Amino acid sequence: MTKNPERKAPLSVKPHSRTDEETTRKRAYELYVEGGMEDGHDLEDWFRAEEELSGKARVVAA
Repeated sequence: MTKNPERKAPLSVKPHSRTDEETTRKRAYELYVEGGMEDGHDLEDWFRAEEELSGKARVVAA
């Protein structure tokens, strides 16, 4: 007889609201334009926009 493994509740993930996604999209596009519209940085721009909008932007020393 095999023992049933303990079942755990699934993780709950709060989905982004449509407004949040649109706001992130607009900010990511602004970052793209500010960066000289250089291709290849779309994910970097998206994640930076999410960080900025969530108030968790990191301060980078220059």
